[in-house]
Amino acid sequence: MRVVGLDLGSRRIGVAVSDPSGVLASPHSVLRRGPDQAADHRALAAIVEEVGAQAVVVGLPLSLDGSKGPAARLVEAELTELGVALGVPVVAHDERFTTVSAERMLRGAGMRAPGRRAVVDGVAAAVLLQSWLDGRARSGDGEATGSSSGRTPS
Repeated sequence: MRVVGLDLGSRRIGVAVSDPSGVLASPHSVLRRGPDQAADHRALAAIVEEVGAQAVVVGLPLSLDGSKGPAARLVEAELTELGVALGVPVVAHDERFTTVSAERMLRGAGMRAPGRRAVVDGVAAAVLLQSWLDGRARSGDGEATGSSSGRTPS
């Protein structure tokens, strides 16, 4: 099962895609947010269709203590719209530390700051998606473990 991972930011959206077997996540792209959220969703729908994804995992930026702050509430508000626009199940998953992990990986690979800024959101989306895929594999029943919220209507 191919899955798309999204790291929704206020300026950029990091996109990652799993391999066809749903085992390995890789960065796909970084989209700049425009003034029209519906246009952003159409661009994401095109990616979902292009790669043949059967589900989308969206990072939910919980606070360190696990509570939902302003950023998490903004993502939750967008989840339902994404579910309708993308036409596949959309699942929220805890994304704490994904950007930090992505930054560390890129620094460890010797990438300089300007280059990191251009790709970190896509790498963060891949870290998020890999976490979800690993949880799904551990559960053995096709559902993600540790998912922060359920699916939205599609």
